[in-house]
Amino acid sequence: MEYPRFDLTGQVSLVTGAARGLGRAIALALAHAGSDVALGLRDANTARDLADEVQSMGRKSLSLQMDVTHLDQICRGRLDILVNNAGVAPENLAENYREDDFDLTLAVNLKGTFFASQAAGRVMIRQRNGRIINLSSQAGFVALPGESVYCMTKAAISHLTKCLAIEWGRYNITVNAVAPTFISTPGTDAALAAPAFRADVLERIAGLHRIGAPVDVVGAVVFLASPAASLITGHTILIDGGWTAR
Repeated sequence: MEYPRFDLTGQVSLVTGAARGLGRAIALALAHAGSDVALGLRDANTARDLADEVQSMGRKSLSLQMDVTHLDQICRGRLDILVNNAGVAPENLAENYREDDFDLTLAVNLKGTFFASQAAGRVMIRQRNGRIINLSSQAGFVALPGESVYCMTKAAISHLTKCLAIEWGRYNITVNAVAPTFISTPGTDAALAAPAFRADVLERIAGLHRIGAPVDVVGAVVFLASPAASLITGHTILIDGGWTAR
């Protein structure tokens, strides 16, 4: 009997948007599972405490200047696991959405995800092995008022995941995504502090009726990066507490 393995010992991971929130939690979870971690940062001088935490686990860390809207900052080198976490979500009603916010959302969420995947894919094709995990969102599956452009990009990420999985599967590269609901992070804390908004979110998370924590997401990422998920590709795992099951 062969048992599944969830450890990432000896692997090299890159997490984009690693400075805070889910990116930070994912980087630490990958390190905890055994991987060395490169931290993709919009400002390489930030998150020094995160690099220290990774190293305190006995893993190597590398802070990289990586604004995914600048393709020359997308690095190339040995890479086993890419987590495309960098994302933005300017909010506005569709009739008021500004062109510069539209362009930024697509540049980070879609263009950045595609070209980071392309750079990683070229390395992984040579290696004949690799894992790519994209951050989609439940917003790619349900409509959120005031977030039409964000919803559009997250739906596109789930479909891009399928396309890359089919193209690169012959090289033993898996491409998957996770799609979280509202998770308590520095980026969502202000919105979730509003009593009416929080109550609405809790009601819509129809199965479990609780706000998610980063640990609820990172477990799925580690699983998809691990040997245990070697036959899963092109799939988006919804981590939504039952929101979309209603």
